[in-house]
This record gives sequence, structure tokens and C-alpha cells, in this order.
Amino acid sequence: METAYALSELKPIAQQIIAQWKHPILLLEAPMGAGKTTLIKALCSELGVMQAVSSPTFSLVNSYQDSEGKTLYHFDLYRLNSLEEALDIGIEEYLDSGARCMIEWPERIRPLLSDAFHQIQIEPLGANTRKLIFDA
Repeated sequence: METAYALSELKPIAQQIIAQWKHPILLLEAPMGAGKTTLIKALCSELGVMQAVSSPTFSLVNSYQDSEGKTLYHFDLYRLNSLEEALDIGIEEYLDSGARCMIEWPERIRPLLSDAFHQIQIEPLGANTRKLIFDA
């Protein structure tokens, strides 16, 4: 799926992504400030997450519960300094858990990822417009 959207149109974009989301791992690649966390908030909202969704910039991972009681993990690996640091937080257990994992800055753990994942690329087109490519 490739589409351009306004930030006000995130709900249908999130619905389309969820409809095609088959693998638990979702990688979000985009420059700083492009809207990775904003998209994750929209995805969580559509999945029925009632908790406040925020970027785990310093904790590296947040967990949420969806409307079915399933756990979702949200990673922000921007401040990750090494693969060893990722291993220290037990990232392999998260990735192997079968739970949905939404990962910002996934290139920092690329050697730890299997081939079973979805990838989203976000490109800013203007102040309130983005281009999204979803590899389903």
C-alpha cells in the first residue's frame, strides 16, 4: 500500500494497516519528527488501547493492552547505543513473544530481526501531509 495522507486522515490509514497486519512485528522507518509515534497512537486507538500512548524514548519500550486484552509493545530505539543494550532489555523475548511489536528506529536492531515483519516508511511531504508505504 502506498498513499499520501493528511494527519487528520490517520484513522482510515490505521484501519487499512490493521486489516493487512499479519506478522506481529511492525517496523516504522522515517526521519525524526515524521510521525512514527503519531501513527502508532492511531493504530493503538483503532486496536482499542485505552491507556495513554506515548513514545518510550527513554525507557525504550512501553506495553499496552488492546480491547481483547492482548499485549502490544511499542519500542523507540533512537537512544539505543548497541545491540548488547537491546539484548540486555530482553528484546529477543519481546520479538519472539508473538505479541504485536511496533518498532521505531528498527535499523538499530536489524541483525536481530527475522524475515517475518511488516515495514512502514513515512516521508514528510509538507507540514501536515505524509507519504506512507506499507509493505504488507
